[in-house]
Amino acid sequence: MTVVDDRIAMADANTKRLDEWFERFERMPVPEGFRVEIVGGNVHMTPQRDTHWEIIRRIVRALEDRFGMDLKVFSDVRIDFPGHGNGFCPDVAKLSTSAAKDDEGRWRHEDVEFIAEVISQGTAANDYGPKKAAYATAEVPVYLIADPYQGKCHLYTHPKDGDYAMRTRVDFGTDIDLTGTVVDLVLKTDEFPRD
Repeated sequence: MTVVDDRIAMADANTKRLDEWFERFERMPVPEGFRVEIVGGNVHMTPQRDTHWEIIRRIVRALEDRFGMDLKVFSDVRIDFPGHGNGFCPDVAKLSTSAAKDDEGRWRHEDVEFIAEVISQGTAANDYGPKKAAYATAEVPVYLIADPYQGKCHLYTHPKDGDYAMRTRVDFGTDIDLTGTVVDLVLKTDEFPRD
């Protein structure tokens, strides 16, 4: 068996385990307003606060204004990313126009062009740590973290060797220039609420 065959077998086993876990969650009485995702094999269930949703909504609207209503943009939809046990449900995920579901009916991380995560107090370490690493490894071109506790956005671009080469920090109220990236827009943050 080659190294490539080994990696394919490991990925298939990882996907099967994630499928089993998510099937269990679908049968469980998860409280309304909570989302469940698996990061590095650990289950995280977090409530969505109104501040959280308001920022997500503003980002999605900006994407719709730029690309129209037919774009492939999702919130809290499972996408499996590289690494052990990474079944993420990003706050905002924009996929390429050519994206298609795989044979299992799931969106592929290879088609993700933009991710935005809005920090929740209990899971902030995931967004800045293992999720950022997984997004960089998957070569997601643009990763944005909006942090309503700090009142800042952290922008990561140019993924290379499992990390992002470019990092920019912007205070809420300052426009984020995403022109020159696959997103190609200026994201206004002046109405992002703080927590």
